[in-house]
Amino acid sequence: MKKRTILGAACAATIAAVAVAAPAYAGGHHDGGWHHDVPEAPTLSLDPVATLADGLISPLSLDVDRHGDSYLSQNFIGELNGVSGEGELSTLATASVPGNEIGAVSSRHGTVYFSQNDQPNGVANLMSLEEGGTPEALADLGAYEAEVNPDQVNTYGFTDLDPACAAQVDPNGPAGEPTYTGKVDSHPYASLALRHEIYVADAGGNDIVRVDYDGEISTAAVLPPTEPVVVTAELAAQFGFPDCVVGASYVFEPVPTDVERGDDGWLYVSSLPGGPEDPSLGLRGSVYKVNPDSGEVELVATGFGGATGIAVDKDSGVVLVAELFGGPDGTGQISAVSSRSGEVFAAFPVSSPAAIELRDGMVYATTDAFVPDESGNPQPIGKLSLYQLTDDDHGGCWGDDGEHEEEDG
Repeated sequence: MKKRTILGAACAATIAAVAVAAPAYAGGHHDGGWHHDVPEAPTLSLDPVATLADGLISPLSLDVDRHGDSYLSQNFIGELNGVSGEGELSTLATASVPGNEIGAVSSRHGTVYFSQNDQPNGVANLMSLEEGGTPEALADLGAYEAEVNPDQVNTYGFTDLDPACAAQVDPNGPAGEPTYTGKVDSHPYASLALRHEIYVADAGGNDIVRVDYDGEISTAAVLPPTEPVVVTAELAAQFGFPDCVVGASYVFEPVPTDVERGDDGWLYVSSLPGGPEDPSLGLRGSVYKVNPDSGEVELVATGFGGATGIAVDKDSGVVLVAELFGGPDGTGQISAVSSRSGEVFAAFPVSSPAAIELRDGMVYATTDAFVPDESGNPQPIGKLSLYQLTDDDHGGCWGDDGEHEEEDG
């Protein structure tokens, strides 16, 4: 039997103390949608509790299992780590090919799933690692992308450019051709291991793919192109465009960065907007919801600064968004969004948060995850941080993504 952490026990005790006074917040799993007697925009506060691990380089992906043990990737150094509830850091796997990236971490029943990726060379594999075992390839995501290229249905680039001007755009420049359809590119960024399948957010393929446990791959959904932006002189110079494009509209690729399941049965997906992440074009990160059966995609909310991770509360549908570059000074924040209205009703300053999980009123987040030095290189200052999320109106810890309940199936 796994040992309960002191922090988890303290939070459970707080919940028990307020359960009689606030029965609507006692939780409980259900099928078919949100609890509409639970406020969609509660009054929340987020308070730091502990640092579970530090000295990390680019911890961009995270999962927390039912026992409170965490699994995270240090993407740029190709390492998969485990962190116990007591904060003990261990190395579970390293990239089998030096220079490959490891990411897209999830877990189920003691097996950890992660990606090994060499994006420039089209290599992208979903791996599985059983407890005490060695990594094994489960699915070749790169081969699927090369064969199917799901986002070839999308058109990106300029939408209204005069042909004479389009002819002046260098197809070998930083942005490529003036107008193009989705290209072959795979960069698995996040995964979600459920009862019958694993969903992978592919930041290169601009899609969500479904991987069965026998390794069969299919497309769950393709994210739509971003809303057009008007090209400024500054943007034209940045991408090496000719002056004639100034004032034209340009559509960037979506970049899915996380996938989680809501209790309404939809998948929730965070996405970067493609193109510049600085405020020059505005804050354009988004959260979508995806029907995994039909592939239907709906926009939940937009206007985030580097939306790289999400967590979805199982009762209210509130979505927590890790904004890597969010906040007034662009150094990061975690936002709370109503999935019903799309309203951002709370924001908490957190330094460079990349990945986030919600368990029993506790928020696990990788922080200081992408703070480059003066040369632009990532620094070994990343952390796995633990926070308590509190309902200030009713008292006690608030929120849970319900993944541990799903894992019981």
